[in-house]
Amino acid sequence: MHWKSPQSPRKKKVRMSKSKFKAMMIVFVDIRGIIYIDWVPEGQTVNQVYYKNVLKTLCERVRRRRPDMWKNASWILHHDNALSVKRYLAKNNIPVMEHPPYSPDLALYDFCLFQKIKSALKGTRFEYVDAVKAKATQLLNSITQDDLQHCFQQ
Repeated sequence: MHWKSPQSPRKKKVRMSKSKFKAMMIVFVDIRGIIYIDWVPEGQTVNQVYYKNVLKTLCERVRRRRPDMWKNASWILHHDNALSVKRYLAKNNIPVMEHPPYSPDLALYDFCLFQKIKSALKGTRFEYVDAVKAKATQLLNSITQDDLQHCFQQ
């Protein structure tokens, strides 16, 4: 509280304005770091067709960036349980971590990685969507192996 006279100007309230744009990304990480970031084009719905294309690119990235894991199939994908996606993964011999559907406690990105990005971006205003993408990518790439190991252990 503070004292003021009746003639004092009213205190201004700061209000958050809604963003002019939104950017959605799909991120794949392992304990060593970021493997692939897919920025979903504006207006694109992430349906089974789109997600299967993302998975094709992911497989190529895993093959290039983690050749040791690719050769002996020691990597496991943790993803949603969409039936058509499960069929695609089985057909392509992609190892999958089974989990119950709609399990928010198993979504490590939500409570670990994205929380760091959200807090770092909070209150920042961007003029262009490319600036948001660049900053978010920079923040993701700055996450250390120790951070990732802690996230996986949780």
